[in-house]
Amino acid sequence: MGGTGSLVIFLLCLMFLLGRSPSFASTEKEKTLAMIKPDGFSGNYTAEIKRVILKSGFNILNEKIVHLDEENVTVFYAEHSKRTFFPNLVKYMTSGPVVVMVLEKVGAISDWRALIGPTDAQKAKITHPDSIRALCGLNSERNCVHGSDSPHSATREISFFFGEMFSSGESIANHDEL
Repeated sequence: MGGTGSLVIFLLCLMFLLGRSPSFASTEKEKTLAMIKPDGFSGNYTAEIKRVILKSGFNILNEKIVHLDEENVTVFYAEHSKRTFFPNLVKYMTSGPVVVMVLEKVGAISDWRALIGPTDAQKAKITHPDSIRALCGLNSERNCVHGSDSPHSATREISFFFGEMFSSGESIANHDEL
């Protein structure tokens, strides 16, 4: 065992001293953007969605209601601008207010994506019947909620709605009201 065994023991001790578990899973909280889209807001699903968020162990660090205009939607969804569905997306996202929230917990991005379910709400109703999109989404275009798909997207999206200061890791008061 010699050198290899000593190296393993050294690494385990180092991880212990640094507060890391040997499973190599991150225990640091991360932030993600959650959005309740116009159909979720107008369908009065906001309170239920927030209840599910809190029950699932997320903290809601900040939230606000905004009515996006065409320019905001075009910038926010720029990566989809060349897709055939983009004009419908712009029309849909400007059709009414949205609720945007910064969620935080360990594994926030992947946990939120799992909680909202597949993009196509019709598929979600069959394959993920307990997901948020199964609850209030209609189809792949009107699917009730949005979630950041990566740490890079989460940082960009949080910054888009809440500014650079907040997305850089500064915590603000937790909003527990439903």
